[in-house]
Amino acid sequence: MSVFHYDVAIIGGGIHGAGVAQAAAAKGYSVLVLEQTAIASGTSSRSSKLIHGGLRYLETAQFALVRESLREREWLLRMASGLVKRIPFYIPIYKSSKRGPLTLSLGLSLYALLGGLGEYVRFKIIPQLEWSKLDGIDPLNLSAVYQYWDAQTDDQALTQAVMRSARDLGATLCLPAEFEQAQRMSDGFRLSYVHEGRQKHCNATTLVNAAGPWLTQVLKRITPPVLKIETALVQGTHIIVDGKMERGIYYLEASADQRPVFVIPWKGRTMVGTTETAYTGDPSKVHPTEAEMAYLLETLAYYFPKYRTLKRSQIESAFAGLRVLPGGTDTFGARTRETVLEVDDPEQPRLVTIYGGKLTTYRGTAEKVMNRLAGSLPTREAKANPLKIKLRP
Repeated sequence: MSVFHYDVAIIGGGIHGAGVAQAAAAKGYSVLVLEQTAIASGTSSRSSKLIHGGLRYLETAQFALVRESLREREWLLRMASGLVKRIPFYIPIYKSSKRGPLTLSLGLSLYALLGGLGEYVRFKIIPQLEWSKLDGIDPLNLSAVYQYWDAQTDDQALTQAVMRSARDLGATLCLPAEFEQAQRMSDGFRLSYVHEGRQKHCNATTLVNAAGPWLTQVLKRITPPVLKIETALVQGTHIIVDGKMERGIYYLEASADQRPVFVIPWKGRTMVGTTETAYTGDPSKVHPTEAEMAYLLETLAYYFPKYRTLKRSQIESAFAGLRVLPGGTDTFGARTRETVLEVDDPEQPRLVTIYGGKLTTYRGTAEKVMNRLAGSLPTREAKANPLKIKLRP
């Protein structure tokens, strides 16, 4: 019996797996994607639904990441206009706020500079006479309100659109498919997986571990063993409540610990998130905790008096996702949000593991993955330029 051979095999059908599949297929490579449940069933459907530059990353001097994110945001606004929409963000400054007006003005000025100083990267200060129009935000001890622009998406729909594009370019998608093992050979990998209840095998010249929170489990099934870098799984929870923010998205400091929390209009409701809680269990069993939901309710009520009578029982829904944060510090906020690509052999990489990453920069990450693998892949005729592929809902 003949065994199928692929140039690139990808484990994981989240945004990064879909992005690599699209990039590889566009370059003319044969591509296989193994996804254990459904497209964007994990972290890629449980984010804050934002396409943004990462304003808060300026505090940890991640300037290159912010510049890249702002560039990718603008690309998505052009090429995925039916999926990504520009939206105003509001940052209220109170007398008790950790960041004062001067700090915020400097940060937003740098944000605009890194974004190229275009029309939609500039910020403004909302006049006090207009504060009453800001969705009922508490005016007591309010010193200033800043407004700038970023973007919003349906993360699941975006991921599905990228995967659909990859399949249109010839990529093969297997789901539900359970990855069992991969053995490194001289010319690539021999893979075993279960699809539709049957064990199957294939060969792949290169392998991409885009399994997100499951990446460690995937690495354990690859022989010979592959070294992995130190990471932490961080749980982020969102809640959805009745009511809608009409003006846009509010970027707030949590009342309990001054962490960033967003209050977001979402499908006719209000979404509040996110948290940062260490997680050590089975990634498939992640769920919002009572403490996280209380934390988000408290923050929402602190800024919006109309929600101060809202009870836990009135939360309409909640969801939790996991982020992979590389690095060795225990302070999650200080860890890099840069995507880390780890290869099995620096001289001739055939395996790339994607650690971390942002929804906004998925295309750039896919391009970097393909650049890492280029020397191990055969010459193929490209089918499309990834920069010119439009994504449709």
